[in-house]
Amino acid sequence: MAKEAKNAQENRPAKAAKSEQTRTLILETALALFAERGYDRTTMRAIAQEAGVSVGNAYYYFSSKEHLVQGFYDRIAAEHAAAVRPVLEGDPDLAVRIRGVLLGWLDVAEPYHRFAAQFFKNAADPESPLSPFSRDSAAARDAAISIHARSLAGASTGSDPELAPLLPELLWLMQMGLVLFWVYDRSPGAERSRRLVERVAPIAARAIALSRFRVLRPLVRQVHGLLVEFMPQPAETSAPAARTAGPKD
Repeated sequence: MAKEAKNAQENRPAKAAKSEQTRTLILETALALFAERGYDRTTMRAIAQEAGVSVGNAYYYFSSKEHLVQGFYDRIAAEHAAAVRPVLEGDPDLAVRIRGVLLGWLDVAEPYHRFAAQFFKNAADPESPLSPFSRDSAAARDAAISIHARSLAGASTGSDPELAPLLPELLWLMQMGLVLFWVYDRSPGAERSRRLVERVAPIAARAIALSRFRVLRPLVRQVHGLLVEFMPQPAETSAPAARTAGPKD
């Protein structure tokens, strides 16, 4: 019994590694097919066939196409967090930090630019689980907001205490605006999106710094009230739980 338990324990890391490899293979295959055929025309069966796994195995790792895209979101979020670590540990100038975080996202997302519009068509639907405001997108959304929170926390620029708790989410919404611009940006290397970041970062940092001044307190309170009342909430925008997927797709 002890020997069997020992063997089982030793096999766990190998099984976990193989499982992660299979999951990655399915995700990579799906992204390639989405780029080639489009999101709507790619089925789970086609993904499984191209990856060389059974349809049931594909559904074991991803219960639907939507969950495949969520896997993509999670990957982008993890890669972005790793890419901006030097920014968050470096210069305390807020404009530099905002610029670095946004340019870091563009760097990470660039390989997927060619088919980003395919995802955006579905993500733009407020009822879709692919919406950035949906419950299904919570992990990737929270990861992105936490990056902005860390950027603000390490900055030398202070902000109005009343507005401070909402600033990370406000910066994330600014990032979502950049994402929309980037989706439609056809300039080489998304150069116009990068120039937009260069222009916006110092303006955002300046606005945050100015929020501390007493003369602007009424305006800050108005902004605070607008954000509290109209910030999209997952409960309002997320779709019902995804259907139970099956091999028929």
